[in-house]
Amino acid sequence: MMRSLYAGVSGLQNHQTRMDVIGNNIANVNTTGFKKGRVNFQDMISQTLSGAARPTEEVGGVNPQQVGLGMTIATIDTIHSQGSLQSTGVNTDLAIQGNGLFILKNGDKSYYSRAGAFGIDENGLLVNPANGMRVQGWMVEDIDGQSFLNTSRDVEDLVIPVGSKDPAAATSEVNLACNLDKRTPEIPEGATAADIQEGTWTLDKKIYDGFGNEHRMTINFTKVNGVNNQWQATVVIDPDSEISTNPTLDIGGNGNDGNTFIVDFDNLGALTNVSDGQGDALNQGTIQIPVSFDVLDSTPDGTGAVERQTFNLTLGEIGSYTNTVTQFAETSSTKAYKQNGYPMGYLENFKIDQSGIITGVYSNGTNRVMGQVALASFTNPGGLEKAGESTFVESNNSGEANIGPSGIAGKGKFIAGALEMSNVDLAEQFTDMIVTQRGFQANSKTITTSDQMLQELLTLKR
Repeated sequence: MMRSLYAGVSGLQNHQTRMDVIGNNIANVNTTGFKKGRVNFQDMISQTLSGAARPTEEVGGVNPQQVGLGMTIATIDTIHSQGSLQSTGVNTDLAIQGNGLFILKNGDKSYYSRAGAFGIDENGLLVNPANGMRVQGWMVEDIDGQSFLNTSRDVEDLVIPVGSKDPAAATSEVNLACNLDKRTPEIPEGATAADIQEGTWTLDKKIYDGFGNEHRMTINFTKVNGVNNQWQATVVIDPDSEISTNPTLDIGGNGNDGNTFIVDFDNLGALTNVSDGQGDALNQGTIQIPVSFDVLDSTPDGTGAVERQTFNLTLGEIGSYTNTVTQFAETSSTKAYKQNGYPMGYLENFKIDQSGIITGVYSNGTNRVMGQVALASFTNPGGLEKAGESTFVESNNSGEANIGPSGIAGKGKFIAGALEMSNVDLAEQFTDMIVTQRGFQANSKTITTSDQMLQELLTLKR
């Protein structure tokens, strides 16, 4: 008689626990990055009234007789299924589409989370603003003037110093891709200034010195009189300046060649040769002409030293038509499609792509990779322990964190400007709630009925 009472009690207790888990799931239905729990039951040990007997020649076998002693909780699982993504438009919000987890640090203690509602603190650190935990990743390393992102290093705090300076960089390369109109008339001897202007095509491009000062580079292309498919080009730096910048070329590597060079084309409009007045020529591969000019290092008293700056003027590849100076019977076009100098700028904004790479956007128009957000994955994510504040920590059965960039070992990818919502399904939870309630009610009936039977037993003596 007492067995049914205790079986009913175990049913009540464990259905209460299941209801606790369901209640927690429903309470966190709108919690960012929350992963729902699930309770599984199993029967408790059974009392054997009689054991099993094997068959004999006279009779068959006999099954064991056992009475169950109730039920208990088998597992309370954390279900790490993907939650829905909600767009927020906040560039520091991150969602993960895959199995990875963010790595957060509180001192030396590591936490893992799917909640990506991040922000930037006073020091430019990328943090969880709810608790100040620091988001981990890799910052760009500067080695010999080159930036490298080494994801094989240990993770570190991510810093986004909004408002920091990007130093000016001098122009070291200017690439041309213009077309010179084959139909341009030649300039005869004794031509007037108007005739010269009409027969000259001018290409204009801004360049920068090492201080971030802007300069104007012009190249005047004039068709050579009496020679087919040949143009004379003159390079001028700051043509409107009262101070001469003294531009010079170095085509053959023999020093100062003035500021004029000759460009030759074949009958199909492709570049064939570039030469100077001393007979130095370039006629193979990609044509690059070193151009030097004076830069005045101004001081407050109006004086300053003159420095010499050099950049490569790239005309393109011999025989090519792509990103190269050409000569066709089409209107001349001005296209210096690339120069790599810029003035000083400030970090105004940043963006995070699907790989978690953080790119800074500066006021001078440059974009620079600053770092990358790291992800962790586990052999058994269900073995992680919940540590509160939407975080997890490693346990003995989760395995060690496999830390790396996105897209590796099923870690997934980032969705910037979005958050992952809870994976709780209300319809499922309400159904489980009804089943749990009925299970609790049925177990209470078991106790009530057992009590009535005991009462009947006590009245037998009357």
